[in-house]
Amino acid sequence: MMKAKLLPLYFREGKDEEFDTQLEALKLMLADVAEFEYPIAVGEQLPDVDAVIFPQLIGEAYKVIKELKKIDIPVLAVTSEFGTVAMWDWEIVTYLKANGINTYAPYNLELTKKLCKTLAMKRSLQGSKFLVFQDDPGEGMQASIFKRFYWWEDECAKRMLDKFGISVVKKSFKVLGEEAKKITDEEAQEAWNIRKCEAQGVCSNKILSAMKMYVVIKKEVEKDNSIIGAGINCLNESFYSDTTPCLAWNLLFEEKELMWACEADTMSLLTKYIIYKSLGTPLMMTNLYPFLMGMAALKHERIDAFPEVDEPENHILVAHCGYFGLIPKCFSSSWALKDKVLGIVDENATAIDGRMAEGDVTLIQMHPTLEKMLVIEGDLEGYQQYPKSDCRNGGVIKVSNGYKMMDKLYSHHAILVKGKISKDIYYVTKILGIDMEQC
Repeated sequence: MMKAKLLPLYFREGKDEEFDTQLEALKLMLADVAEFEYPIAVGEQLPDVDAVIFPQLIGEAYKVIKELKKIDIPVLAVTSEFGTVAMWDWEIVTYLKANGINTYAPYNLELTKKLCKTLAMKRSLQGSKFLVFQDDPGEGMQASIFKRFYWWEDECAKRMLDKFGISVVKKSFKVLGEEAKKITDEEAQEAWNIRKCEAQGVCSNKILSAMKMYVVIKKEVEKDNSIIGAGINCLNESFYSDTTPCLAWNLLFEEKELMWACEADTMSLLTKYIIYKSLGTPLMMTNLYPFLMGMAALKHERIDAFPEVDEPENHILVAHCGYFGLIPKCFSSSWALKDKVLGIVDENATAIDGRMAEGDVTLIQMHPTLEKMLVIEGDLEGYQQYPKSDCRNGGVIKVSNGYKMMDKLYSHHAILVKGKISKDIYYVTKILGIDMEQC
């Protein structure tokens, strides 16, 4: 795991035994998330690091504010023996913030570690790649819908490169599908024997096709260790394959923590990578069907009505590719590979029917400009089944203000995260230099 590079800073008048003792304590407490450079004094030239850290703050900070204002990277104040800021340092921290210094004063050790993980995640994006398999996105199945999506625009890829330093590498889905069919049944069966998981009512031919897709994607990913996420235009260009990549994404995440994106949605892929690598929280990707949308949402899922609930205006049905969404088995309360549901994919295809434990959740979307992130906290109240529809098992989520949500939504895709995590997302967005929009 990549660790944050931290540079300890000291004040020339105050470097003493207290500083040394606290620094050694921090090295032990943060050993799994941070690497420490050799300490330097305030005013000296900074090396290439992710952040500076003050193990000790003293009154000299007020006198050297001009030097401190030259620091253009995050400043961590972790001055107590418990891995937090000391209460006596709030005045200095406030003064630093008032002078435009990007300062963080974590109030518990867990937050300090999350800040370090976020710093490491930010650096990991530089020079990394998203691998997507597509040929003519928007021109295939359901073209009237798919032509509208921003994530396929060159502008989107350019923004990712300019903002975070991550490149989108495109390869042919048609070629990938052809290569998958060249994998022998014996090789696919061997891979299945090693990674076997629950499959309900799925015949062996469908399992073997799914495993062949897994094998070829894994080979492609392993050609370049800078690849941190992948996706396929699996619905819009489904005619290039006799299967779907759902099982492959599950296996590759559990094996390599490779982030996945349904429909090659790189915006969702970026969001997912940022959140998981910073916070390590269970998450998935799905579609949003707000009850307020009425038939505009119901028709797409081929269902007649939303479930009966109190405050329907504050509820969302979430579903993707026939079920709740592509959730890894390790994040699920129940999970099974099943036959495909959607008519847009091959009859030989499969899908994942999984559930996240009910309770607190957070929906997250990245704005097209990459300058802000929408965060919606809610409650996963339960699941709703619609036989013979495109929503065999959807989740029902209640939010605090459905009307405000409708005014803010950026996309029909969202990242669904276990727990209410807006307090943590605030720090993630701050380190990334973007805003958090909450409703």
